[in-house]
Amino acid sequence: MAAEGVPTVKCLVWDLDDTVWDGVVLEGDEPVPFPHVPGVLRALDERGILHAVVSRGDHDVATAHLEAHGLEEWFCAARIGWGAKSAALSRIADALNIGLDTVAFIDNDPAERAEVAAALPLVRCYPAEAAADLPERPEFRPAHVTAEAAGRRQLYRTEWRRRRAEEESGGDRRAFLASLDLVMEVAPATEADLARASELTVRTHQLNSTGLTYDEDELRKLAASPDHQVRLARLTDRFGDYGIIGLSVTELTPDDAVLRLLLMSCRVASRGVGGLLLAHLVREARSGGRRAVAHFLPTSVNRTMLVTLRFAGFTPVDEPSAGGAPLVLAVPDDHPLPELAGPARLLIRDA
Repeated sequence: MAAEGVPTVKCLVWDLDDTVWDGVVLEGDEPVPFPHVPGVLRALDERGILHAVVSRGDHDVATAHLEAHGLEEWFCAARIGWGAKSAALSRIADALNIGLDTVAFIDNDPAERAEVAAALPLVRCYPAEAAADLPERPEFRPAHVTAEAAGRRQLYRTEWRRRRAEEESGGDRRAFLASLDLVMEVAPATEADLARASELTVRTHQLNSTGLTYDEDELRKLAASPDHQVRLARLTDRFGDYGIIGLSVTELTPDDAVLRLLLMSCRVASRGVGGLLLAHLVREARSGGRRAVAHFLPTSVNRTMLVTLRFAGFTPVDEPSAGGAPLVLAVPDDHPLPELAGPARLLIRDA
């Protein structure tokens, strides 16, 4: 296990004119994509790295040009217009539920890169001439590449459609969530799940209780141990499958069920399912005659996870000790069992 490290890039955001293609798209002009661009798009996509567009111009004209050259399918989100690119990048990160420290931006114009770097210092910026070399850079080489990672683009393109549906709902968030027909399934991790589970521990930072990472062998041993439980959560809705979006690693002692790690994918941060997973884990601990305990290590981005734990009934047992020890929280024995209620329907699979 290791503590949270420097995050790899999760999304590369492209300028279009003189970056994706050689020239500027105007009515009647037909600039051709640079020869290296399709290969870069494909190589990073296969590693689970997303592509998006932030560019100046007319949205419909630029999108039509991407489609004409068979490139539109590689991009999961696009903001094409005339405003500040830093603002568009922020909206992309928000829509995809990823941190700005995992976003990269490539543009031929040094002034545009400077504007983004000044406004969003966490975003890594690259000149257009560096595009062909990006797949070789360490920040674009995630430690874990799984079959699900290679299909991540379709998950996020689906999420982009969800976002548009939410915008069209008129701001009634509760009604929108109810309309999604969310279903969360919780089940023990299997051998086929271990690569994705390990990847989640590396890639997930915001909704993460301790920031610990586990490789496949560590998770395999924990899943086989009678003193541990490794649970995975999957989520679906009427638009499609989110895939594996949650992981819990619990140590079982005679008296306590100690949640060593709980994380939820940033993609479902707005779906309200974290509390539902915690409610299930608390109930599971009680049914085994144990107290539900959780460890929490604060980082610069995971305060939302602490709030989620507190809403589920976890309260601090004592003050955290020096030396980076985790804050220990527990659900008091006299605390009412949390309701299995929320925007999603829960399915439990025991094996």
